[in-house]
Amino acid sequence: MPKMPNQKQKLLILRRYLYENTDEHHKVSVSDMANCLEACGVSAERKSLYDDIEQLRAFGDDILLDKSERKTGYYVASREFELSELKLLVDAVQGSKFITRKKSAQLIKKLEGLCSRSQGAELSRQVLISRRIKNMNESIYYSVDALHAAINSDSSIKFQYFDYDLKFERVLRHDGKFYTVSPFALTWDDENYYLIAYDHESRMIRHYRVDRMVSIKPTGERRLGREEFEKTDIESYSGKVFSMFGGTEQRIGMEFDNSLTNAVIDRFGKDIMMRESENNGKFYISADVIVSPHFYGWLFSFGEKVKLVSPESAVAQFKEYADSVRALYESK
Repeated sequence: MPKMPNQKQKLLILRRYLYENTDEHHKVSVSDMANCLEACGVSAERKSLYDDIEQLRAFGDDILLDKSERKTGYYVASREFELSELKLLVDAVQGSKFITRKKSAQLIKKLEGLCSRSQGAELSRQVLISRRIKNMNESIYYSVDALHAAINSDSSIKFQYFDYDLKFERVLRHDGKFYTVSPFALTWDDENYYLIAYDHESRMIRHYRVDRMVSIKPTGERRLGREEFEKTDIESYSGKVFSMFGGTEQRIGMEFDNSLTNAVIDRFGKDIMMRESENNGKFYISADVIVSPHFYGWLFSFGEKVKLVSPESAVAQFKEYADSVRALYESK
């Protein structure tokens, strides 16, 4: 019998067929495999298919034979990712504000390719079309790659920074002036990516939202500020800064209602020391915080269940901030 044109691809076609069409709930027979191969221009005898399956097993594929049903069938029993793991990844992609709608759809489609077609359909049904706000900057993925490349090559970078106006158009800060920094780390906070870098002009460690950075280019010079960066504990830095909003770091004392223990642990972690307050049903904490309007907003969200206690300067600032907000609603 003359060889058919795709005969050399026989094992590859068979492997793809098994991965796309089988799982623990969906099996295929030897006849099914033979029909698939013939449709792809590959001749297949029954005995040769048994040998092919053994070769795939020897290669490391977990292909099992199920004889429990009336129809004997083969299926791929385990894969690189379990279905439950893929569901977690789909949830993470779908729920991430950082990933645009277009990129979310592309990533979920790729994740579906890591399981059988029936499981992929299950993943698709899991995706909910919500009105969740998504990032509008499609180039952010290339920005992340460029920043990682600069960090790995010990290179300083320059970039422009922008804000959106009322027409959703980009407006470059400082008339398009380039920022020159030494990038050291990328961190995730409040559903956004931030670059932690040493700013050459202020000679301080600062953070920048990656989706607001454009025209990122290496300067050709090595990074500066390594000593300053090594003094910075990135984990504690992210914990001190509320929504990565700049301000002055202070040691803040706060008194909370006992019903807010979960909220405090979520914000400051399990290492925070919570002491029972002299006031019944209350507890006290002391934490290093970057004092900013976002920190005040966090306090406001708990209403009368939280009280800023110390230092006096922070208490006074908070009172002024609260008065300025109230004044907006009292003015005629």
